[in-house]
Amino acid sequence: MVVVPLLQPENESKAERRTCGAECTNWARIAAGGSLLVGGVLLLTGRHRAGLAVAATGTTLALLDQQEVLRAWWDALPIYIEDALHLLDRVQASVEEVSAQSERLHRALSR
Repeated sequence: MVVVPLLQPENESKAERRTCGAECTNWARIAAGGSLLVGGVLLLTGRHRAGLAVAATGTTLALLDQQEVLRAWWDALPIYIEDALHLLDRVQASVEEVSAQSERLHRALSR
């Protein structure tokens, strides 16, 4: 399982976070973390449907809380897709080259 750190929203200053007491508890983060934890426990105990539903709820809450991060990932996604396509093109060219060399070797050995 991959753990991704959730970043603090950029519009909150450090001073605001430090002076903030119990009255500004971020309940969305607490609910998201709790839902993800309970979903993981349910999945581990074999209650797959309930675990998936609770984990999906936690994921949705985390995404709602981290909209800036999600927007940055969404904006970067086309670059990653383009890089993956270039990599696949290079792999395909390599496989075709190996296939052609294999065919030539097979013809040379069958004579």
